[in-house]
Parts: sequence; structure tokens; C-alpha cells
Amino acid sequence: MAIIGTLFVLIAGLPGPVAAALPLTEVAAAHDFSEPLYLTNAGDDRLFVIERGGTIKIIHPDQSVTTFLTIDVSTISNRGMLGLAFHPGYASNGLFYVDYVRDGGDIVIAEFRVSENPDVADENSERIVLTVDHADYAGHFGGWLGFNGGHLFISVGDGGEFPATAQDRSSMLGKILRIQPADPDGDGPQRYGVPSSNPFVNATGLDEIWGFGLRNPWRCSHDGATNKLWCGDVGQERFEEVDRKGDALGSNFGWPLLEGKHWYPDGKPCRTKCRTLPLIEYKHSAKGEQNCSVTGGYVARRPGAALFGRYIYGDLCSGRVWSVPANFQRGGAVGPVLANTSHTISSFGEDANGRLYLIAYGGGIYRLNGS
Repeated sequence: MAIIGTLFVLIAGLPGPVAAALPLTEVAAAHDFSEPLYLTNAGDDRLFVIERGGTIKIIHPDQSVTTFLTIDVSTISNRGMLGLAFHPGYASNGLFYVDYVRDGGDIVIAEFRVSENPDVADENSERIVLTVDHADYAGHFGGWLGFNGGHLFISVGDGGEFPATAQDRSSMLGKILRIQPADPDGDGPQRYGVPSSNPFVNATGLDEIWGFGLRNPWRCSHDGATNKLWCGDVGQERFEEVDRKGDALGSNFGWPLLEGKHWYPDGKPCRTKCRTLPLIEYKHSAKGEQNCSVTGGYVARRPGAALFGRYIYGDLCSGRVWSVPANFQRGGAVGPVLANTSHTISSFGEDANGRLYLIAYGGGIYRLNGS
């Protein structure tokens, strides 16, 4: 099921409020945001929230909210501003990166620079780093950005109407990409470089590809302690999945040959030649809950936190939040359920101290106590 584009249909059918097992503390009121999709930090005590309509807002320590950047994006169906990542050297270079969809459907990865006012970006500083061709009428854009080891990781959906692109290594659709943004003050027109250790450098496949065989990798993250990538990949008809990979490059996550741990479309369990099976799989209908779309989260790594060392993730439609230990092995139980919330969980986020947050598509931003 495509994320965001289906929200307008699904929200009306969501279950009513259920008492949460994991307390959530509201840090910004719903009326402050319109369709928030992600939260991250720039290495200080501010929280940056992106709205689907093309705006980045700041939640300040006093909980006031101001606008950091507004750009034009396409908001047809499940499009919009989808991802945000600050350069590891942001404190000195002021660079950050945005993933958005423009008119015509193409995905744009753009670089911006902060203005002389640290709370306001320079809207005229945009530099296009990378574009991904995407059909105008299709969905599944992915949309996560994240830095690790100085490299920028980008999640890209399969395009919706053409799932076979996920297995096509000549296409960027259905992939995790890994690039090195170029120095904007350097000589020449180069917009980005490719790490020489990427798996398809000097091999059959686009140099930018780090992993492939994904349907709609909506939200991913790196574990700050192990550098392993965790990624929630949205399923099709029956199963949602969470993948975890370390330094192994070129992993084939299976889609559209597999949905979760099952062959697609017949739904039979995969026993042999299964590519890279997901770490976690759960069904769309489980114990009466209306699961529909996995929202990947984070491994809690704040020292002394009750949830330290556990990966936190949830489901868009049921509002459930789960956790598993960071060393979780395939085949283990999905739970425990940390919370049965009434929220449409569009994303999770992390602040500079490692505290985790739940982003509700209806507008609220909540801190996950114990993280």
C-alpha cells in the first residue's frame, strides 16, 4: 500500500483512541503543523520538522515554532517534501539536503545553505544534487535521507506501477543509493561523487546503488552504535517488513519476487534462494488491528534510557508501536507492543541527545518517554 497517498482514505476508518502502554509527551501542538512527515536535528537543541507541503519548521527549546524554509513541491497523491538530512559538518558549512517531488513526478535531492540567521535557510541557495526519473502518474517515492560515514544515503521507491524496476540495476527505483555530495565551493560542475566501495562500481549496475529489491522504503536509520542500516519497507497486499544490514553491500531485498518472507504473489513462505530476507515481518491484519504500512524508526542509544538498545518502529494505520533488541535475530517475535496509539504514525525522529519522537500525520509531535 502506498504511503501518504492512501492516508486521506484511511484516516476516516482508523480505530478510536486507545490508552498507550508507552507514555508519550506532546512537545508541539497539532495546530502548529500541517501533514508533518519527519523530524530530525542539526546537532543542537532545536528540532526540525518537515511538512508535506514543502515547509521545514523549527521547534525551539521553549516549544515555540518558526519557519526555516519553504519551497515549491508537488503534492499530488503521495508526493511532497519527503526527507531532510543535515551535513555532518553543518555547524561550520551550513549545508543540508532535502528530498522532494517536483511537478512531473521526478524525485529531487537538493542542497541548501543556512542564511546568516541560524533559524532561517537561504531559499535562493538551492543546488540540485541528484534527480531520479519517476513516472508522473505513479507512486512509491521512498523519501528518506541520512548521513553515515560522510556518505549520503537515499531511499527510493519502485515507482508503484513498475515493481520490476526494483530488480533492475540500471534504474534508481526500488533502491538504497549511497553518494558523496561534492564540495559546493570546489571547481567544476560535479554535483556528487560515488564511494569506490559501492557494490556496482566497475560492475553491472548503477554506481550509486547500495542495495536493491525494495518496494517503498519510507523511513530508515543508522544505529549510532553499530552503523547498521534499519529500514521499514512498505508491503503490497499481506506483509510489512523491516530490514537490517551492516557493511554487506549490494544486498537484494527481494521485491517484487518476495513480499516479506513470502513469495509474491502466491504468499507461500520462502524456504530456499530467498535473497536477503527481512529481519521482521508482520501481517496487515493481526489480532483485529488495522495494520497497513510500516513506519521504520530508530535504535534508542541515549545512555541510561529505559529503551536503550532497542529498535522502535510502528504502523501508519493501526498506530501500534513495537520494539525489538538491536541484536534481534530473524525468526523472533515481533513484539512487545510498546503502545497502541490513536495516531497515524508518519515517522519517528531523533534529537541531538538521542531521544526519540513520534510524528503524527494529523499534526502532533510526541516524545517517546523512556527513549
